[in-house]
Amino acid sequence: MENTLHNALWALAQKYVAKWRKVQQCLPCTEAYLGLASPCVESENAHQVQWQPVQRDTLADFTNVEHAIELRLHSDIKDFYNFMYCADLPVHFGGERFNLLQVWSEDDLARLQENILGHLMMQRQRKYSPSVFIATTDDEMTIIAIDNVTGQVVKEVLNKGSREVLADDVEQFIEALEVDVS
Repeated sequence: MENTLHNALWALAQKYVAKWRKVQQCLPCTEAYLGLASPCVESENAHQVQWQPVQRDTLADFTNVEHAIELRLHSDIKDFYNFMYCADLPVHFGGERFNLLQVWSEDDLARLQENILGHLMMQRQRKYSPSVFIATTDDEMTIIAIDNVTGQVVKEVLNKGSREVLADDVEQFIEALEVDVS
């Protein structure tokens, strides 16, 4: 069965690569992943890594997180992170810029899962409805997340429990994003 969220994420990543190539005349480059192994790496020098997204051979498994927190994750959360390796993607939505989080490697996936678990434990402790982050903003206390109950994409202010709905689901959200190669 075709996964339309995977298709939307892949299309966004390919759009980013195409725009970067048009502007920079090469594959996307970053300093952020220097020295970090990944299937995405095309070349590396002392200053930057040239990369491109790569689809995983098998989907990433989030059973460990679900068992540790005793909570079933919304399928969109797992589908958002389980499909490909990619650098984080700078994007625009509704006039705001943020970084759409992605999985760079298996080691990065393990760190991501630990961070998701910590985030969910903090929410449980504060009696907030569970959500999982999918993007960061310039304000370190504000994240973009998927609500684990509804599947809606929300702008969430950490430590306050306040949420603003940005999209009814993550696929709709991804399709509304514009890539930023500035």
